Amino acid sequence: MEFGLSTIGQIALTVTSVDAAIAFYRDRLGVKFLFQAGNLGFFDCGGIRLMLAPAEQPGESYSSVLYFRVPDIAQAHRELADRGVVFEQSPQRIARMPDHDLWMAFFRDPDRNLLALMSEVPLA
Repeated sequence: MEFGLSTIGQIALTVTSVDAAIAFYRDRLGVKFLFQAGNLGFFDCGGIRLMLAPAEQPGESYSSVLYFRVPDIAQAHRELADRGVVFEQSPQRIARMPDHDLWMAFFRDPDRNLLALMSEVPLA
């Protein structure tokens, strides 16, 4: 069997204020907070660890888009909007697949990192 990477264990996002980012991800998004170690914050995203950290060099900024899978995108959108999360647009159907519709809604954290809700809605 050939070696190949498959499982993601941790994703890191660069933030300007770890404390502000922890408050956003924990209190507004409801992501399960694990711990803070020095100037790093750690969360559990369904078995994948999210690390929030300051830039290693002043002025550096790196980001990935995090897509949070939710069963009901309309309900998740309402709940997060009620907590003060500002969405770039309401949930939209992105693609029609053979057995489901793919829906997404995008928003940003305090550092303008792009985040999204995604939902795979079975066809009726």
